[in-house]
Amino acid sequence: MSEHRSTAVVLGGSLAGLLAARALADGGVRVTVVERDALPDGPEPRKGLPQARHVHQLWSGGARALEELLPGAIGRLRAAGVSRVPMTTDMVALSPYGWYRRWAESAFMLPASRDLLDWVVRRLVLADGRIELMEGAVATGLTGTGGAVTGVRIRAHDDSERALTAGLVVDATGRGSRAAHWLAGLGLPAVERREVDSGLVYASRLYRAPRAARAGFPIVNIEPDPRGSGSGRGGVLMPVEDGRWIVTLFGGRGGEPPADAARFERYAREELRHPLIGELLGGGAEPLGEVAVTRSTANRRYFFERMPVWPENFVVLGDAVCALNPVYGHGMAVAARSASAVRDVVRRRGPGSRGLAREAQKAVGRTVRAAWDLAVGADVFYPGAAEHGPTLRDRVLAAYVGRLLRTATGNGRIARRVTDVTALERGAGALLAPSVVVAAVAGPLKPPLTAPPLTSAERTAAGLR
Repeated sequence: MSEHRSTAVVLGGSLAGLLAARALADGGVRVTVVERDALPDGPEPRKGLPQARHVHQLWSGGARALEELLPGAIGRLRAAGVSRVPMTTDMVALSPYGWYRRWAESAFMLPASRDLLDWVVRRLVLADGRIELMEGAVATGLTGTGGAVTGVRIRAHDDSERALTAGLVVDATGRGSRAAHWLAGLGLPAVERREVDSGLVYASRLYRAPRAARAGFPIVNIEPDPRGSGSGRGGVLMPVEDGRWIVTLFGGRGGEPPADAARFERYAREELRHPLIGELLGGGAEPLGEVAVTRSTANRRYFFERMPVWPENFVVLGDAVCALNPVYGHGMAVAARSASAVRDVVRRRGPGSRGLAREAQKAVGRTVRAAWDLAVGADVFYPGAAEHGPTLRDRVLAAYVGRLLRTATGNGRIARRVTDVTALERGAGALLAPSVVVAAVAGPLKPPLTAPPLTSAERTAAGLR
């Protein structure tokens, strides 16, 4: 194998790019990670990741992929104060069809601040001597032809430019990726693309939890009801490390959450379908900073795997392929699973082998499918979300998923099956098993709950009456 064929350049030093770098190194490749920002030395904010101030969690399907790529990563996160939250045992959630019961665990979640999670991953990845970080540089285009990419053009912070030659280029630059434009510049046809924009706006604030509620308090999730006004109002209270809560409120067109601190808690109390999050904040939680707002929540997918031709030596993954509405919490898990899929292809085919890039791109397409269907299946029904509205497939899937979610409020077996798919532990096909279809038709086995399923100890710890 030539030295050139066993080298790679990964564009983007966020979670997707770092995990891709580790995946390639595990396949015997030396990797240079190109990142536009100067990355912090600790779990601190960085300019290129403004969404870090909102709720983040790693579903267990992604956590398992992370641990396979970086053995010890979960242990490092736990040591830093991240809880392992059993689902749905330690979640209090209001679905469009009523309160979920707190069923026995089938999947789990790792809720953490994004700054901490990125820092843990960054330390583990960059400790690998096969991986080099180039900070303060941005990719301006690919080199090569429509048949084979040979490298990438890089502009440094001093505006000097040069070309990096590599046997593989991986684009993990996120929502701002220029991959489709670059491919067109190489003479390739336009990439099929779909966008579904619910119009949701996010507003988040960090709190110090009441002292008695700083350990073991459940996640609280007030989901929007698409059958209602269509405004998409909802919220999540996520306990994270250091005894803090991150609270993210969201609303659609005409129901956006406020950006000012004075109205933030009022929105949680008065505008959501249930006032529980607002009541919890009023029970002794201490604000730790201002409100952060983002409007970049559209679902956007490029179907690179469907291209009639694909150049050798180029792969796209992470949000550059499939950017998801963060309300579903799948972005990090999909990135980890996609990196794991690329690693498997490189190991099987060998670095630099003909057809590797196309096979890897198809593998990435498979890993994003379930999360994409879950997000789009809900968001496409918001007014103005898609140019042509819901397709027939969208409507059929939504009707069936609605039956499943209603059944899950009173059937533990179905709730656990839905949770497994949501956590990316199983593919969406698990929801089409004959026994699941029969249960969906039959509906819930238990009557609906009339109040949030908090224990008396949890209510006392949070300062509720």
